[in-house]
Amino acid sequence: MKQDLLTFKEWSKDGLENLLTLATKIKQNPAEFSEVLQGKSIVALFEKPSLRTRVSFDIGINKLGGHMVYLDSQAGKLAGREDAKDMGANLACWADAIIARVYSHSTLQQMSEAASVPVINALCDLYHPCQALADFLTLREIHGELEGLTLAYVGDGNNVTHSLMIVGAILGVNVVSVTPPGYEADSELVAVAKELATNSGASISQSNDIGAAKGANVLYTDTWLSMGDTTPLEQIRKTFDPYMVNEQMMQATGAKYVMHCQPAHRDLEISGNLIDSEQSLLLQQAENRMHGQNAILTHLFGSDSQ
Repeated sequence: MKQDLLTFKEWSKDGLENLLTLATKIKQNPAEFSEVLQGKSIVALFEKPSLRTRVSFDIGINKLGGHMVYLDSQAGKLAGREDAKDMGANLACWADAIIARVYSHSTLQQMSEAASVPVINALCDLYHPCQALADFLTLREIHGELEGLTLAYVGDGNNVTHSLMIVGAILGVNVVSVTPPGYEADSELVAVAKELATNSGASISQSNDIGAAKGANVLYTDTWLSMGDTTPLEQIRKTFDPYMVNEQMMQATGAKYVMHCQPAHRDLEISGNLIDSEQSLLLQQAENRMHGQNAILTHLFGSDSQ
C-alpha cells in the first residue's frame, strides 16, 4: 500500500526520530544510497516558483539515482485547467512518485486520493513538512537531543509555523508562536499540535508579546510578505516592525541561534548582520532540505534498512 507525506500529523515520535537518523546517514554516507531511486522517475509539479525546494529535490533525486521531471503548471494554479484528481491519476501512470508545491492543501488531498504512487507535500497553504524536517534535523545536529528544547517562532503565523508546531509537538520540542494580533497561526492546527504534545510533554503556545520568546534556544522567522501578497510594504512594516528578529531580540530572549526558511528579506523580518553571523543556521537549514527530503523518498520507497 502506497504511503504519502502530506503533514506528519499521523507520525509517531519513534517514526520521526528514525527519519531524522536516516537523513543523517544519507548526509554522511551518500554513496550508500545512490541506487535507492535507480530507474525511477519523480514528477515535481510546482504551482508556485521556488529556489531551494526545486534545486534540493532535483539534485537530491539525482544523488539517489533517480530522475526528476519538473512541471511548472504554466506558473499558475491548476484550478480551471485540469482537475487535480485527473492530473494525479494521469501522472501516476508514468511517474513513481509525485512532489507537489501548491496553493491549496485540497489539491494535494485530491491528488493523493487519485494517484497510485506516493505524493509528497513540497509546500501548501497549511503545511511545509519538508522544511520542518530539515529544521529539526539542523537543531539535532546542533544540540544533539531535541526533547526539551524551546523554539520561538516570531512573525506571521503561517504554513511553516504549523509544521514546526506539529513536528515539534511530536518530538518533544516546546514551540511558542509570537505574532502580531490578527496574524496568529490557524487555531485548529494549533489545537492539533497541542493534542500531539500531550504524548511528548512539549508545550505549544501562542502570544502577541515578544516577551513570550524569552528563554528560547532558537528564534525562527519567515518572510512577512507571502508570495503573491499585494499588501503595501508600508502597511506590513507598521504591523510587523516590532517583530523584526535582530541582535537586540536575540540578546533580550537569550536565544543562541536564529533560523529562517528563506527567501529572507534582509533588514525587514531579520537583520542582514544576523543572517551573516555565527548565530545563523540558515545555510545549514538550506543544505538539510536535500538530506531530509532524500530521507523521505528513501522511506516512502521502502529503502530504510540500508
